[in-house]
Amino acid sequence: MTELQPARGTHDLIGEDQRRHHHVAETARRIAASYGFDEWITPIFEDTRVFSRTLGETSDVVMKEMYTFEDRGGDSVTLRPEGTAGVCRALVTNGLTQSLPQKVFYAGPMFRYERPQKGRYRQFHQIGIELIGPSEPLADAEAIACGWDILKALGVADDTVLEINTLGDKESHAAYRDALIAYFAAHQDKLSKDSLTRLERNPMRILDSKDEGDRSIVAGAPTIEPYLTEAAATFYAQVQAYLTGFGVPFRKNPRIVRGLDYYGHTAFEFVTSKLGAQGTVMAGGRYDGLVAEMGGPRTPAVGWAAGIERLGMLMDAAPPPPAPVVVVPIGEAAEAAALGVLQALRAAGIRAEMAYRGNLRRRMERANKIGARATVILGDDDIAAGVAQVKDLRTGTQDAVAFAEIAARLA
Repeated sequence: MTELQPARGTHDLIGEDQRRHHHVAETARRIAASYGFDEWITPIFEDTRVFSRTLGETSDVVMKEMYTFEDRGGDSVTLRPEGTAGVCRALVTNGLTQSLPQKVFYAGPMFRYERPQKGRYRQFHQIGIELIGPSEPLADAEAIACGWDILKALGVADDTVLEINTLGDKESHAAYRDALIAYFAAHQDKLSKDSLTRLERNPMRILDSKDEGDRSIVAGAPTIEPYLTEAAATFYAQVQAYLTGFGVPFRKNPRIVRGLDYYGHTAFEFVTSKLGAQGTVMAGGRYDGLVAEMGGPRTPAVGWAAGIERLGMLMDAAPPPPAPVVVVPIGEAAEAAALGVLQALRAAGIRAEMAYRGNLRRRMERANKIGARATVILGDDDIAAGVAQVKDLRTGTQDAVAFAEIAARLA
């Protein structure tokens, strides 16, 4: 019989991998909460229109990467490829567009049918924030500052660089679109088939092309700054000033784009050279038209998402597993008392274990093997005296401690 393996592009999170994953998610959750973000948990699959409408029919995600299927009721559903669309759908369906601002944090699995490689999986995990309601450039800077603080708390900020760009306002966007059409039309005989389709429907998407031939053409494409209106240029300047005020270093990169009409103004990425081809660890921008795509009113918003796996790979080391306390009863009569000690320790928030079998020597060997920090040894004489022998395995010291004081001693 063939040995079963994880599906291609998926991976088990066990041991050090799980500790990295947990540390990234919990650190992000803590920092985001300090900025006032509340966690939302949306479904892992949605009506396919939630993503096809918001990601764009011509995007690589919709055209090539979504896990879409028809359920038994005949409805088309899709495993979520990203988190923002579900958050905006939840905002509308839960009637929260009249209760703004909403500051949302999320964490969980996403799904894309991509070629698996280091740092890229078909089931991967993301953290993200969405700041929905404010239209001011301060909101953009604050969202970015929250991401920067998460990277600092994880100890990976020095390995990343923040790159920012502007997509301008509606008028800037339209003028830039015309310039791109004129430029790429002059090179269309060298464009890939996908980019020819994008030229007709959404030329800004060509700037995202991964095709090597396209990349050489993109290198000479115009940038947006000459096409910015005065208002858009002022917005971009204010975002930069606020980032400086927050103490967030950055550099401008005019090639960062978002190909959909509901994106505008700020676009940004935290990039690294430590992960090979998968160099973007956190990316986001302003998307003032997305909520309207979900059937709600036009609502300003800005946010970002980051890959948990990629952030975990950047960390120097995973947090060590918590060192337990091992309760060691000597003889069957001591096991009954040991159960009470175990539960008292656990009630105090202390990780506590007891081997199911074995003599004193074997149980002490197990305590050392699993990296215990202390043992609580219970014998008949100790129980009669209402005490246990508490041994610190790091120092080797051992004391008799009353049952009622064991948890406090080891807390």
